[in-house]
Amino acid sequence: MTALEIAANGFATASIVLAGRNSVHTWWTGILGCALFAWLFAETRLYADVTLQLAFIATSVAGWRWWVLGRGGEPAPVTHAPPRGLALLGAVSSGVALGYGALLYHFTDAYAPFIDSFVLTLSLLGQLLLVRRQVETWPVWIVVNTIAVPLYLSRGLTLTGCLYAAYWCNAWYGWWRWRREASAC
Repeated sequence: MTALEIAANGFATASIVLAGRNSVHTWWTGILGCALFAWLFAETRLYADVTLQLAFIATSVAGWRWWVLGRGGEPAPVTHAPPRGLALLGAVSSGVALGYGALLYHFTDAYAPFIDSFVLTLSLLGQLLLVRRQVETWPVWIVVNTIAVPLYLSRGLTLTGCLYAAYWCNAWYGWWRWRREASAC
């Protein structure tokens, strides 16, 4: 466990807990955590995760704006994703994961390229749903965390793996809380 892993996890944990509580502060803490994680994952040859962290930084800027201003200057409400759109995004995410995994497998020394790619694409799906404040973000994060925990533990990222297990619990809480907020609207 390194100081970099501890710092990355500290900011990421704050961001994830704040997201479950529907707090706008999830975004700036997330940007800092993602920047640190990009560095950590580059050092451990989890290249799809480096790409993911850079995408998270970009989407965090967009999410921060959406949560504060929404449409017409009002904060965006918690809503449900349309089922058709969700199914399409799930299919695209799976296809991209297989393609990116194949690229990593053939052209890099990546560890577990297909599993790492599924963490990448499903995390992007979860992040897009989070940006839009859609309840369905949370079941996606449950799947991501279920896959990520053994991946990170297998690379010696014990703190990260253990925290992702805690994030799995937070995702269940976020799903419960956001469903309540969406039904109240």
